[in-house]
Amino acid sequence: MRRPRRMRIKDSIRELVRETKLSVENLVYPIFVIPYQEAKEPIDSMPGQFRLGYKNLLEEIREIKDLGIRAILLFGIPEYKDEIGSYAYNENGVVQNAIKMIKDKFPEITIITDVCLCSYTTHGHCGIVKDGKILNDETLEILSKVAISHAKAGADIVAPSAMMDHQVRAIRKALDDEGYIDVGIMSYSAKFFSSFYGPFRQAADSSPKFGNRSTYQMDYANAREAIIEVEMDIMEGADIVMVKPALSYLDIIYAISKKFNVPIAAYNVSGEYAMVKAASEKGWINEKDIVIEILTSIKRAGANIIITYFAKEVSKWIRNF
Repeated sequence: MRRPRRMRIKDSIRELVRETKLSVENLVYPIFVIPYQEAKEPIDSMPGQFRLGYKNLLEEIREIKDLGIRAILLFGIPEYKDEIGSYAYNENGVVQNAIKMIKDKFPEITIITDVCLCSYTTHGHCGIVKDGKILNDETLEILSKVAISHAKAGADIVAPSAMMDHQVRAIRKALDDEGYIDVGIMSYSAKFFSSFYGPFRQAADSSPKFGNRSTYQMDYANAREAIIEVEMDIMEGADIVMVKPALSYLDIIYAISKKFNVPIAAYNVSGEYAMVKAASEKGWINEKDIVIEILTSIKRAGANIIITYFAKEVSKWIRNF
């Protein structure tokens, strides 16, 4: 008689037959950097997360390196903004300077950089705006400049997140034309118009000043559209495709993993992080157990890479899990 419980009877057996296991090597830690030396500004809506000046950024990198985390996703909050987000491609911009500093001290760390304009524009949108409309093709030129500036500073992978049509093709061509053929692209391919981004927008000072982003981010009701977006990005040169958010989109991660043979990243976003933190602070949940369960479900769905603000905690927990 078949008795499945025989494989659950004690910890060592459960671990022996466990199908999905988290690994520190698959985690990417997002970091917010600001153009100051000593700053460490707490993010109210994301307990335990900070906007870091350069000195504290390097201390953070040293800490995560010691924990076994080998990849970061950098977001910059600039000192100046304008209508076209020109500071995003300034050679001495906040992200560009941060990349150089990290590469100088910790060359083994894989640096992924967010390529978007929302934190750098006065209007807070991810592209060039004219008469209240976000212009797609005009934005591609700016995004390409941003990607090149990051590659020149030493980024290993650039991650376009603006959800402009053909952004991957434009950036791949620009990088190749400038000789950065080894710089990878991790595209935010299936980035949904989501309410889970609220805390991030506070952290990155990136809320739109008018309207919303529904004309370029995907409708959360659509699954087949995600397949189309991913397929386009792969054809245009994406090395890694991303689903964002993660927790409410496990079906999308699974569908993409079954259809395409490319690495899949899933972004466990700020709203998902904040909800767990809030419930944990109330004593309603066990934070460690629920985070491990959430991230395991993301990996089980098919994600190879998990971008998560919990990376530091998880790297400690799973050593003894």
